[in-house]
Formats: sequence, structure tokens, C-alpha cells
Amino acid sequence: MTAAGAPTVKCLVWDLDDTLWDGVVLEGDDPAPFPAALETLASLDRRGILHAAAGRGEPSVTRRHLTQRQLSDWFCAVQVGWGPKSDAVRRIAKALNIGLDTIAFVDNDPVERAEVESELPMVRCYPAAEVERLPRLREFRPEHITAEATGRRRLYQAEWQRREAEEKFTEGRRSFLDSLGLVMELRPATEEGLSRASELTVRTHQLNSTGLTYGIDELRRLSSAPDHQVLLATLRDRFGDYGIIGLAVTELVGRDSVLRLMLMSCRVASRGAGSVLLHHLVQQALADGRRPVAHFIPTEANRNLLVTMRFAGYEPTVTDEDRLVLTVDSRRPLPEAPGHTRVIAGAA
Repeated sequence: MTAAGAPTVKCLVWDLDDTLWDGVVLEGDDPAPFPAALETLASLDRRGILHAAAGRGEPSVTRRHLTQRQLSDWFCAVQVGWGPKSDAVRRIAKALNIGLDTIAFVDNDPVERAEVESELPMVRCYPAAEVERLPRLREFRPEHITAEATGRRRLYQAEWQRREAEEKFTEGRRSFLDSLGLVMELRPATEEGLSRASELTVRTHQLNSTGLTYGIDELRRLSSAPDHQVLLATLRDRFGDYGIIGLAVTELVGRDSVLRLMLMSCRVASRGAGSVLLHHLVQQALADGRRPVAHFIPTEANRNLLVTMRFAGYEPTVTDEDRLVLTVDSRRPLPEAPGHTRVIAGAA
């Protein structure tokens, strides 16, 4: 178990003209994609790394060319216009609900790269001439490549459908969440799910309660230890499956149920999934006659999770320079369970 370092790239944002393809669409060209670009698109996609586009031009013209060249299906987000590329990258990060420090940007124009580097120093920038070698770089090589990783693009494309549906929804956010038909399934980790569990600890920083990562061998050991529980959460709704989106590592210490690590994929932060998982963990501990306890190590990225834990009933009882210890007082009224998600819990 080690402190999280520089995160693996989650999304590569492409400039289009003279980077993805050889030519300028708005000048009447019908440019074909560079062969090296196609190879990189496919290679990174197999590893679960997303692709997005931030190009210059008219959106309708560019989108038509992407479709005609059978390229549109590679991308989870497309931003085309005349504003700063850094603004486009920000919008993509917000739309995909991922941190800017997990985004990379490739562009043939050094001025465009310099603008992004100046405004967003956490975004890693590369010249178009290096497209072919990107898959060989360490930051583009996730530690684990799971079956779910290879289908991540589809998950995010389904999220775009949800986003469009939400924009058209006129009855308020709570009603929209109710309309999704959300179902969370909670199961002890199996061998099949351990790779995704380890991958999740590496990929997820904004909703990670301790900022720690677990390797697959350590998760395997903990999941079989009688004094630990490794719980995986999956989520689905009427648009499809989100896949494995949450992980909780709990240790039984005396009469305490100690939440050593709880994390939730950033993709489902807006669905209230963290609150749903925490409420279940509290209720499970109390039903077993144990006191719910949680460890929390504040980082620059996980402040929102602490707020979520407080709303779930966890209150700080011990504070030192490195961590918080939070407990739930069962003598006080507990917060109500979020009503927009049905929970199914059971054995592996």
C-alpha cells in the first residue's frame, strides 16, 4: 500500500487538423487520419483510456467529417470552436467528471500547447509528432487492464446520453435521479473483480477517503482475511451499466467496524452513489452490533468526500496531523437513506 503518485492518464484530448488527420477540414480538405493516430486511438482504447477532441473550426463541419471518416465513435467528448484550447479541455474534464491532472493533450501547434500548459499546468502536453510513441510512455500504461477497461468508452458514451436526457428534463434534479431507476449491487470482491478494484484505487483520487492505493496481491490477501471485508459496488440505470464504481475496505477491530478505505468513481459523484454506499456500511455495522468508524486522510482532491461522510453520520472524534478518525453515534438519529437508489447486497 503506497501513497498515490502521479495519476495514469484517463483521457487523451486530441487536436484535429494536422494532428489527428492530414489537412484542414474548414479549408475544404477531406483529410484522412494519420495511420499512427489510428493505431494510438485503438491501443489506448483497449487500455481503458478515453479519447476526446478539442479542435478549431465550425462544429457541424467537423462532426460531419468525423462521421464520414468513421472516427466519431472513438470520442467521448468533442469540443470544436474558436476559443482557447484550455477552455475546451476544462469543459471536457467537467463533462467527463475527471480531474485535470488525469488529462493529456496532443497538438501539432506549439503555441496551442503552450497556452494549455500555461493555463492548465497539471495537463500533460505532447506534440503531434509523438503520437506514435504515446502508448509506450509510462503514464499511458495502466497497471491493470481489465475486461471493463476495454469497454470504458461505451460507459462514458452512455453517460453522454444521460447528460443529454438531464438537460431536457424540466422537473428538477431530484425527480431526474428518481427517473433513472438506479440500482446499486454490493458484493464481496471475487478474483474476477480484484483487478478492477486495484485499478479503481489507482484511477480514483477525488473520492478516495485516504488517498492510498492497494495492489491486487494486497486486496487478494485482505479479501480472504477473516478480520477484513473488501466490498465492491456496481451501478446500473435505465441507460445501461456503469460497471464497478465503488470499493470499501473494512477491518473488524474489537467491537468496531473500521472503514480503512472507501472510494467511489468520479463518474457517479453526481448520482449520490457515495452516500448510498456509506449509508449501507453504517447500517451493516450497526446491524452486526459494531460501532461504525472511518479513517480519513485529507488531500487536495478528496474534500467533497469528507462532506459526504459527515452527511452520512460520521463525526470527527480524533484528529492528528495526518488523519481524522470519524465515528457514528448510534444514540443520535441517523440520516435517512438516499431514496433514489435501490440497493441489492449479498454474498459473492
